[in-house]
Amino acid sequence: MTDVVLYIYDVTNSGSEKTNNTIVQINKIFKDGIGLGGIFHSAVQVYGEDEWSFGFCDQGTGVFSCPSGKNPMYTFRESIVLGKTNFSIFKVNQILRELSREWPGSSYDLLAKNCNHFCDEFCERLDVPKLPGWVNRFANAGDTAMEVAGNTALRFRQAKTEIVSASKVAYRFLLGVTNNVTNNVKNGPESPNNNSNRGGSPRFQTAWLKSMITNGAKPSTSSEAEDQNGITPLQPKQEDEKSMLHSSSSHDS
Repeated sequence: MTDVVLYIYDVTNSGSEKTNNTIVQINKIFKDGIGLGGIFHSAVQVYGEDEWSFGFCDQGTGVFSCPSGKNPMYTFRESIVLGKTNFSIFKVNQILRELSREWPGSSYDLLAKNCNHFCDEFCERLDVPKLPGWVNRFANAGDTAMEVAGNTALRFRQAKTEIVSASKVAYRFLLGVTNNVTNNVKNGPESPNNNSNRGGSPRFQTAWLKSMITNGAKPSTSSEAEDQNGITPLQPKQEDEKSMLHSSSSHDS
């Protein structure tokens, strides 16, 4: 039985002193100030003096070791004893060999498969508690946000496809109605299939439906109806208007 120790570092390998200082300040505010989390690197030490972690490389395994608390790429912050493992050093070495095969360096992902995810997996196999939630909270939140964004985009594409399909169905329906009306016009006013008492003039229906399908126009006004069908809407005659006014004046007096 031996201790399993977690080593935590501030991520200060950006190559820019200004960026590194900003990350350190972020970690102080969000972790030390309010206990939310930060941008951290982690490694696990069990048996011996070395810690084990995971990082990116083009070929081979991403699992590597270095002296505990002395990774030169980062700034050491603190260490936490996670618990004790009952596994022998032989069993621990076997676990590390398995992890080395399962975690190639090319599979590294900042949000979904980073050093903190590796340490969680290592601790789980050692049968000790996983990392405190604040260590990898920022990466987990970012990964969740990416997943939500992807799902939202997928649903938007599905909705767009459904709208287009519905529009095509509506277009075909209206086109079919228009063709039926056109056929009725061709059959003549005396045809039993042509019922002029439904919906007004067949010629007017045909012109209106074709206009709506092709141009999205509204139903024709009375003036448009005159142009399309040669039918002049009824209008009161000027003489009738005068007689109505004269009659009204007579009643008033």
